[in-house]
Amino acid sequence: MQYLYSFANVSLILRVMDRVSQMVHLSLESLTVIYLVDRWVMRLKLSNPLDIDAEEDLIAFLKENGMPHEPSMQLRHTLRALDQGQTPTQVMNEYQVVVVSHGAPDPNELHEFCTRFVEGLGYYPPSLV
Repeated sequence: MQYLYSFANVSLILRVMDRVSQMVHLSLESLTVIYLVDRWVMRLKLSNPLDIDAEEDLIAFLKENGMPHEPSMQLRHTLRALDQGQTPTQVMNEYQVVVVSHGAPDPNELHEFCTRFVEGLGYYPPSLV
């Protein structure tokens, strides 16, 4: 079971990460965050399906903060490669996609990515707020 959503900025991603970390009934297999030029994409991959009420709550929360995302072929290949055990670095080199985080939710990876991105760019783009 997986959920794929896009978000406008990193603050929304962090909000979702925090909420997902607090959901004890969630059998999270992996949380993947990918940065695209105009949005952030997050995939929640669960080991076991949620009951109907829990799934409705999760979907409602995700829709409050983002929108369902239909992946491109490139993104599908990226996610499949990660699922098959390739490292984020291998996947980034092969598919030219920025994998910011993959595995357990780790807000520090997002903060570090944003810091390095801003240092290299020289300004703070709206998607990193």
